[in-house]
Amino acid sequence: MNQVQRIALTTCGLLAATAVFDGIVGGGTFVSPAVAVVGRPATPVSVAGVARRTTRRVIRRSTIYAATLPGGCYPIVIEGTSLYQCGATYYQPYGTQYVVVYVD
Repeated sequence: MNQVQRIALTTCGLLAATAVFDGIVGGGTFVSPAVAVVGRPATPVSVAGVARRTTRRVIRRSTIYAATLPGGCYPIVIEGTSLYQCGATYYQPYGTQYVVVYVD
């Protein structure tokens, strides 16, 4: 087999592999096109999408302190701040105590 035949055979093999990956042989496309429907929650211009990106929570400390947490608390992170949620009340560690915070 001479060099021209090897180049032709390699080219045909690469074209066949490309056709398979592009979906010509498989009947579909390898990468599906992106489709956005205005008004759906996941689209950037929908009301829900804008609200999701612009809503910020504000954490305000109170003057109520507790030495220990009540039972049934679990840690959560809100706006990068580590808090403990105990029912409807949020606590933030403050030194050796916990301070009640309000999440708006």
